[in-house]
Amino acid sequence: MNDSGKVVVITGGSRGIGRAMALKFAEDRSKIVIIHYDKDESAADETLAMLEQKGAVAEGHRVDVSYMDKVEPLFNDILKRFGKVDVLINNAGIVRDTLLMRMSEEDWDDVLRVNLKSVFNCTRMVIRSMTKQRWGRIVNTSSVVGQIGNAGQTNYAASKAGIMAFTKSLAYEVASRGVTVNAVAPGFIDTDMTKPLPDKVKDYFLQKVLLGRIGQPDDVAEVAYWLCTDAAGYMTGQIIHVNGGIFM
Repeated sequence: MNDSGKVVVITGGSRGIGRAMALKFAEDRSKIVIIHYDKDESAADETLAMLEQKGAVAEGHRVDVSYMDKVEPLFNDILKRFGKVDVLINNAGIVRDTLLMRMSEEDWDDVLRVNLKSVFNCTRMVIRSMTKQRWGRIVNTSSVVGQIGNAGQTNYAASKAGIMAFTKSLAYEVASRGVTVNAVAPGFIDTDMTKPLPDKVKDYFLQKVLLGRIGQPDDVAEVAYWLCTDAAGYMTGQIIHVNGGIFM
């Protein structure tokens, strides 16, 4: 394995797609910081153990990235200790699904705050240092729902569509400084978020997947990792759909 020397920060990094991304970056011995807001540390501890087995220098922090006053001291500490952040993966997300007529203001605000405001918070904390070093990679996790919509997910769809627009707009601002900004838009992926869905709902979505199988976190992680390499240096402002053919 090569020692890349890169410092990688992944929000929502303790489970699912975030964990798969962290494990992929561990293959080149990046220094990895995972951020989560699980009720306990069990998933994060398991992820950190897996990263250590791969020889990665890794640490975890339980922080609500939807609040700037929580994000700022953490990122200031990361930048002070490591001197830089080369890669930021904005992957934190929640769902509060229900029809709009039943949706509470709290359900709307929580989803927009965690899914979208967190992207602003974390990106704002690293963008200056990335532009100064004239190299950086930002990958935001959106969703196919942000493109096509879905009943019962007006809040979630709005947040993920917002991430797409944020990605394109920021790409304009920082391209001249060697920083690329892209997004991955997963489809129906086998994660803790989709496991509770009734079988009838899962079957419905699977019928729409041209490749005939549910996606795995690694399917998304491979694309996100590639976007952070020099090989993808000519890619910015792009939304890469990883959905098995649900949307084309």
